[in-house]
Amino acid sequence: MDDRRSLRLLLPRPVRRLPADLAAMLAVTVLVNVAVFAPIVRETPLRVPLGLAFALFVPGYVFIAALFPEAGESPTADEPAADETARFSGESIREGIDGIERVALAFGLSIAVVPLIGLVLNFTPWGIRLVPIMVALSGFTVAATAIAAHRRWELPAEERFAVPYHEWYAAGRTELLEPDTRLDGALNVMLILSIVLAVGVVGFAVVSPPAGEQFSAVYVLTEDDDGEYVADGYPTEFTQGESAEVVLGIDNHEHETTDYTLVAVEQQTETVVNESAVTESSGEDENQTAVNETVVTDQQELDRFETTLAHNESWHQTHELEPTMTGEDVRIVWLLFPDGEVPAEPTTDDTEYHVHLWVDVEEP
Repeated sequence: MDDRRSLRLLLPRPVRRLPADLAAMLAVTVLVNVAVFAPIVRETPLRVPLGLAFALFVPGYVFIAALFPEAGESPTADEPAADETARFSGESIREGIDGIERVALAFGLSIAVVPLIGLVLNFTPWGIRLVPIMVALSGFTVAATAIAAHRRWELPAEERFAVPYHEWYAAGRTELLEPDTRLDGALNVMLILSIVLAVGVVGFAVVSPPAGEQFSAVYVLTEDDDGEYVADGYPTEFTQGESAEVVLGIDNHEHETTDYTLVAVEQQTETVVNESAVTESSGEDENQTAVNETVVTDQQELDRFETTLAHNESWHQTHELEPTMTGEDVRIVWLLFPDGEVPAEPTTDDTEYHVHLWVDVEEP
């Protein structure tokens, strides 16, 4: 006990005087920042439950604590009569709110405050991103906690709001260890086990959500006059030896870190009519429909890119496209291989992720 008290004296006096509930809110704020920004901890599932508890409860609780520093009593059936008596006698009427009201309002205000902070950030140069949101919410929480602590210190000790931890502990210990009957004791144990099981199931569902669909994406963009990437304005006319700039993009939705290899090839193609490709049957008559197929007659690799992306991460790379084949309808194909294993002669049959562009190349 003496060692604990001596360690407590090392803290600044305002921190030592901080009410226990407000100190807990600051502790959750520190923990969630560690879970979000610490290099090793942020890769663990710990950031999900901490982030939910922080965003859905902490900002609203400290805001309510700043608005209502005084203690309140739970409303009872005879409270209106008591209020009338107090009004005529000149006594003060109940102004504070009790613990249940604080918890309910904390959830409601958190749901209101967090989107408002995001809306304000949307009109700032930082935008709605992880770091600005964490800094803004943490700053709001610290500021509201300081105001709430200051307002409580200004009140007499008997009027300040305080969470009755000791009363809760004593009541719970009495209910568990000293039940009135064996049936009450068994019901209490079953209640605790049910709560633990429910919390465990909800925690597992939050920490380990379903993986969902796994896929990758490859696309080609260009840059407009405002510096924005758009899927328009692709270069289609080339002179051999000249180049044009396009922007390549890859999105990772594989739910794991993936190594990518992107191969750019140019192809000479010709159209072949396959008359037996599709057969339509109508009663006793069978009609053959001709289908045009594109056949690659020549292919040459232009460039190759490699990158590693985490889940939900995107990659953009400027590509100086310079075809070497001449003629009309030269096909430029970008083939994406998520596993990094590329065949010696890669084609569109080797991967489901590819995008192409038709260009005309004149001789100089």
